[in-house]
Amino acid sequence: MSGACSADDHRFMAHALRLAERGLYTTDPNPRVGCVLVRNGQVVGEGWHRKAGEPHAERIALAAAGDSARGATAYVTLEPCAHHGRTPPCAQGLIDAGVGRVVAAMTDPNPLVAGGGLAMLRDAGVDTEVGLLAADAERLNPGFLQRMRHGRPYVRCKLAMSLDGRTAMASGESQWITGADARLDVQRLRARSSAVVTGVGSVLADDPSMNVRLEPGQLAGVETVDYLRQPLRVVLDTRLRTPPRARMLSLPGETLIVCGESAPRETEAELRAAGADVLRLPQLGGRIDLPGLLRALGARGINEVLIESGATLAGHALLAGVVDVLIVYLAPHLLGHVARGLVNLPGLERLSERVQLAFIDVRRVGADLRIELAPSLRSGNA
Repeated sequence: MSGACSADDHRFMAHALRLAERGLYTTDPNPRVGCVLVRNGQVVGEGWHRKAGEPHAERIALAAAGDSARGATAYVTLEPCAHHGRTPPCAQGLIDAGVGRVVAAMTDPNPLVAGGGLAMLRDAGVDTEVGLLAADAERLNPGFLQRMRHGRPYVRCKLAMSLDGRTAMASGESQWITGADARLDVQRLRARSSAVVTGVGSVLADDPSMNVRLEPGQLAGVETVDYLRQPLRVVLDTRLRTPPRARMLSLPGETLIVCGESAPRETEAELRAAGADVLRLPQLGGRIDLPGLLRALGARGINEVLIESGATLAGHALLAGVVDVLIVYLAPHLLGHVARGLVNLPGLERLSERVQLAFIDVRRVGADLRIELAPSLRSGNA
């Protein structure tokens, strides 16, 4: 970071980051951004981006500050935009308002910005600093940043298991392994995700809804919002076995069924008539090419993906190297050795071939544990 930042600078940027977090469930596909305007040590305006198409954080803060923005310092969690999109460029808005200094937590990797906003400000005589609390700003937008840098979304894979590593009885009975608090936590994971991905096996076995079932007041840690955005439901179905009467097709939100290039065209027409979108992708070894799927989702503006599936797809995703974070809910009971296992990892015969993971976080969620892990080696990130 260039220049010297004071304790006040840290305090006001931390406040901007808390504001940005209020958009955790609503800004998609845009990034979560907060802005605080400070003049003579006092906050004169603040704002956070709420929803794509609505004003950006800087514009909301400027409107709140009015004439008090002249000579103020703007603390913003992401470099102000310099291009015309659905809204005019925020960098120009800051210039027009007479802001004297801009402190940005990080530059925006969006090729339409990528330093252009800060350059516009500097060219207009505005002092700029960048890099304050950058790691915290990165954690707010893992999907947007990865999509801009690598063209693919950030992927979480969620699993639930007993203490002996089982996910269901041999019969398939699995409701409920974890408690109500853990299931509510999963709903929040869905709510922040752009897309939820499962396999056709889960659809045929459980006829899941794959939607967010929360009241706005249950979104802990953020300001109550008046709507919930439903993530895109994605079903991997190479041969188009999804029934046209599947429950998810009758629910609000969109469903994308991803099949192989040779799947029957007449079945595709039936599913489209039932309300689904269908995407044909190449297959590798009889399965959907997961890196190719993620590139296709990235092209659709998908930032964060949550994989909720059975052991086969979860194992395939881990072996394909596309999982950024594995989230396992561990329930304190035993299901026995004949119950179903956590992930299928075919081809692993030697200890040296094991999938290595690193602990990120372990915490209690009601009666269960929530374990976050990062695969140590991922081949599909770039």
